Amino acid sequence: MGGEGTSHRRRRRALALSAGLALVATAGLVVVTRPTRTSAASGQTRTYFIAADPVDWDYAPSGKNELGPHFDATAGTYLDHGDDRIGHVNRKSVYRQYTDGTFKTLVPRPPAWQHLGLLGPPIHAEVGDTVKVVFRNNTPFPASMHPHGVFYDKGSEGADYDDGTSGADKADDAVPEGGEHTYTWEVPERAGPTSHDESSVLWAYHSHTDEITDTNAGLIGPIIVTRKGMARPDGSPKDVDREVVTLFNIYDENVSPWLDWNIEHHTGKPKEVKKDDEGFKESNLKHSINGYLFGNLPGLDFKRGQKVRWYVMGAGTETGLHTPHWHGNTVVSEGMRMDMLDLLPMSMKVADMVPDDPGQWLYHCHVNDHIAGGMSALYRVS
Repeated sequence: MGGEGTSHRRRRRALALSAGLALVATAGLVVVTRPTRTSAASGQTRTYFIAADPVDWDYAPSGKNELGPHFDATAGTYLDHGDDRIGHVNRKSVYRQYTDGTFKTLVPRPPAWQHLGLLGPPIHAEVGDTVKVVFRNNTPFPASMHPHGVFYDKGSEGADYDDGTSGADKADDAVPEGGEHTYTWEVPERAGPTSHDESSVLWAYHSHTDEITDTNAGLIGPIIVTRKGMARPDGSPKDVDREVVTLFNIYDENVSPWLDWNIEHHTGKPKEVKKDDEGFKESNLKHSINGYLFGNLPGLDFKRGQKVRWYVMGAGTETGLHTPHWHGNTVVSEGMRMDMLDLLPMSMKVADMVPDDPGQWLYHCHVNDHIAGGMSALYRVS
């Protein structure tokens, strides 16, 4: 065992985790232990009121590239509005949280979560809890909420495919415009951190009625599960000063269900737009972090010595290989010190940072094409 390489250990761990098993070497034997399904009665029920809303989203609220002149050569391709270009403002579908089931009053997003941008509200839970999401669809397209990691029955899966069910078990799959559905998700032990994880882990929820168009429309958000006994009353981990969620994604507005609406309302001469034009199609590939381009992502402000937990994920595009990189500071992820992670489509990772180097720093994907497309943000340490 002493000569086993790091990469081999990682592969062996990944295989064990993908099978849902913990492998423990004891006296020369491999003992297989299965994670238990903690009863939801051991925790509390957390209820969220979340709607899919139409929103005119600005990928660059400043109206410009904030990274400096070095990026000006490509920024115009993705930001400029014109007669035959939509530009940096697009109609999208966004998950938003409300105070109650009337869906009249939005829950204000506090400063610590302003960086979420396009992402839906964070759903926090502790192992043993039950999450109930009262969902309303305010968009003209069918939508749903499908969770990763947690426990659910067929009436709360939120995915439209031939699964052999019918009746009430299909009502969750595609909520129509103006419709509502209540999703119930349990948070068993197997949804929480394992022995090698930190005190919390990241999962995701997203619309799965037509997953490709739904996620490109903007319907995706984070689920954060904290280890039993390690959560504050709101479900967040009590050993962390600040939580940050970042989604690296190329939103393809060419396959968004809002494309025709955006052409009609956000181009100068809609009748002259050629949807098959390569330049037009390229301009609609928004290389973003949380729905922001070229340094426009707000709210990444930290203090030296804070314990900052970064939850990082990629979405499911065919160009969804991302390598998030922090300038100036390092993180610890999976027990290893590093300053860059690797993400595959819909993969999720956790990294802890205690910033020690003050200044304004670049946080970006290291894939060359994504750099050119503006998949970069700025974070600040004071």
